[in-house]
Amino acid sequence: MYCRDCGEKLTLRFLENEGLVPFCPKCEKFKFPFFPVAVSMTVVNRPETKILLGKHVGDADYKLFAGYIKKGESAEKAIPRELMEETRLSALKWRYLMSRYHEAKDLLMLNFIVTADENAEIVLNEEIEEAHWCTPDEAKALIRKGSTAEYFLNGALGELNRKK
Repeated sequence: MYCRDCGEKLTLRFLENEGLVPFCPKCEKFKFPFFPVAVSMTVVNRPETKILLGKHVGDADYKLFAGYIKKGESAEKAIPRELMEETRLSALKWRYLMSRYHEAKDLLMLNFIVTADENAEIVLNEEIEEAHWCTPDEAKALIRKGSTAEYFLNGALGELNRKK
C-alpha cells in the first residue's frame, strides 16, 4: 500500500480505538483505506407497478441500474447522472432503501427506489445492451439468484408492497 497523496510506502501503526491503521511516515498522517461507494437503483414507473432491468454488454444476467459515486459527488447527485448516462431517462424522484457490501467489486452499494417515466424513450449507452420494463414477477424471474441485485430487488418489492 502506498500513500494516495505522496506515493510513500505505508506502514501499519497502532491508533487508539482503531487498531492497526496504514500510516504515511512522509506525511506523518494515518491513511485510512479508500473504500468505493456506488448507488444501486431499483427503477420503477410512476404507479410503481413496473421495474426497469438492464443487461450489460456481454453479460447474460439482468441487473438493476447502478454506478459509482464520483469524488466530491453525493449519492443524490449520482442517481440522476447515472440513470441519464445509461438510459437517457430522467430520475423524477428517489428514496433511500438500504445498503449492502458487494464483495465481487469490494464496495458499498446504497440502494434507492427511483421513479422514472416509463413512456419516455430509452436510449442505451455503450455499456448497456438491453433494458425493458418488467412486472415484479418478471423481474424476480429474470434477476440472478443470490446476487446483490436480487437482494435489493426483494427489499424494494417488500417496501413497494408495504405502501399499498
